[in-house]
Amino acid sequence: MSDIILHHYPQSPVAEKVRVGLGVKQLAWRSVQIPRVPPKPDLMPLTGGYRRTPVMQVGADIYCDSQCILREIDRRHPEPTFYPGGGQGMPWVLSRWSDTILFDQIVRVVLGFSAEEMPSDLLEDRARLYFGPDWDMETVKASLPHTLAQIRAQLGWVDERVAHGRDFLLVEPGLPDVLVYYLVWFLRGRWEGSTEFLSEFPALEAWEARMKAIGHGDPTDMTSTEAIEIAKSSDPQTSENEDSRDPQGLMPGMNVSVVPDGDGGDPPVAGIIRTVTRDSIAILREDDRVGQVCVHFPRVGYRVVKL
Repeated sequence: MSDIILHHYPQSPVAEKVRVGLGVKQLAWRSVQIPRVPPKPDLMPLTGGYRRTPVMQVGADIYCDSQCILREIDRRHPEPTFYPGGGQGMPWVLSRWSDTILFDQIVRVVLGFSAEEMPSDLLEDRARLYFGPDWDMETVKASLPHTLAQIRAQLGWVDERVAHGRDFLLVEPGLPDVLVYYLVWFLRGRWEGSTEFLSEFPALEAWEARMKAIGHGDPTDMTSTEAIEIAKSSDPQTSENEDSRDPQGLMPGMNVSVVPDGDGGDPPVAGIIRTVTRDSIAILREDDRVGQVCVHFPRVGYRVVKL
């Protein structure tokens, strides 16, 4: 089973990043909608406890984090390229800005301005995930003018990039556009002040419209039950790989746990290393509902602990 199955929900900004990536690649894929907050009973058996959105499934191989997902999409479907104009490597450097500093600031604006209207369970979950266990919404709100000043300057950089006859951040739509567009999408869709705020950047807004027109490829709905059955009837296709230069001395066959950096309350996922590289690690694990699966994580932003 080689179909791409994306476990996501429509409002997720990080899922939008992957959906637009699938649009750039012009791919058909299967769409499984998951709950916005835990528990996620039909996702946890696949991931071993990883709760963030989205998750990609191909048979019995499970890919966690958009960084890992987009790399795997590109490996399987190299054309059209994510790196137009020979931009290999550069987008991943860009992602350390867009997915950390800018993402954090935009989350603060979205949550800070909408906290009173959000369902309490959703607010509690997201604030704990993004701000840590000692989060204080009043502090977030008090800092909103400063946060908006930071976002304004950074979106101004993007506006400058596309202001002089350039349709996209590189030559054609590629991964750099995907990595920035989802944040503009999130800000516009979740903050009522975004229309006025973004109107300062006409070139960015024109670029935003071009990115929106790319779409999401060709999704087809699938139930979570179908996705679980596909995993159970499949075998992981990931080959064993050893990295002799790995700084942690990680090797296939070792028992490890993997968890996102930070203090978002994420449970670690435990398993046996199948493959380890500079950019990723994949672990084998068993679950009664899905059988054996291979769960993939990026190395950047994740902590691997030997058990």
